[in-house]
Amino acid sequence: MPATALIIGGTRNLGPDLVAALVGRGDTVTVLNRGVTADTLPPQLERLRADRSDTAALAAALHGRSFDLVVDTTLYTGPDAEAVARLLEGRVDRYVFWSTGQVYLVRVGPQRPFREEDYDGPLLPEPPAGDESDHRNWVYGINKRAAEDALRAAHAARRYRFVALRMPMINSERDHYTRIAGYVHRMLDGGPILLPEDELPLRHVYGRDVVAATLRAADDAVPAGTAVNISQDETLTLEEMLGLLAEACGRPLRVRRLPRRMLEQHRLLPGCSPFSDPWMSALANERSKQLLGLRYTAVREYVPKLVEAALALPAEQVIGYARRPEELGLTVCG
Repeated sequence: MPATALIIGGTRNLGPDLVAALVGRGDTVTVLNRGVTADTLPPQLERLRADRSDTAALAAALHGRSFDLVVDTTLYTGPDAEAVARLLEGRVDRYVFWSTGQVYLVRVGPQRPFREEDYDGPLLPEPPAGDESDHRNWVYGINKRAAEDALRAAHAARRYRFVALRMPMINSERDHYTRIAGYVHRMLDGGPILLPEDELPLRHVYGRDVVAATLRAADDAVPAGTAVNISQDETLTLEEMLGLLAEACGRPLRVRRLPRRMLEQHRLLPGCSPFSDPWMSALANERSKQLLGLRYTAVREYVPKLVEAALALPAEQVIGYARRPEELGLTVCG
């Protein structure tokens, strides 16, 4: 049955695919965001303007409105979660929150792939602010946990009908971080891709599977107050993933491994290899298959679509690629 749906965010990465999926099934879709990011969303969509972290502005934008479904793609803190749950109380049938696998990375002790029951337990201490990457990623994970915890408290106290989808790194055609494009353009120029000598296995998810999971999470068959991991089936080494990219773009794979410390000293990470980030989660997906009935797109099936999009992106728009001469220089002297 067609529904009224609100997307908070909706302009970047998966937003257009989510809008298209909702409109395609007959829903009446409204998007709420600041209106800062240019988008390709259908002009007939109703648009509400507010900075979601400005509670007064958010309240004004939502005044008198109710929705069958809210998908929140830009919720990052506990206070923002408390505010939106209070404002939408009694005015939304189902609220789907895009969370992250990083909620497990700030835990002490759980082993990959992380399962939903690994959420509870002691947390890692805050890293020194001088460790910029570790500190930034820890803060992100802690704040996402605070958002989940606030929604869970609203569910316990007032039966707020939320579902949290925890996701690892998302591979999509519109990835505004241009991660796949970064690897593809380095393959096109013929030089080696610089990788650190240490790495974690990859267990990502395809963007269109996230959209499918979101639509199914809106179904009443999924219990309110539930958190579900969304993740592809396969676990790959980084070189296996790069091999699939190389195969899809018809170029040989050349890699050069260097000490991580050297790459960090030259400030080439994560630009030279975004999938070498130690703050990448790996999630077990059994609960999503059981509750949502999901069947995930095989990596070999979705990689050619990502490569096609990457080939259409000019090299000057690829984040970090401007420093490619420095990378190649390091291969000579490294």
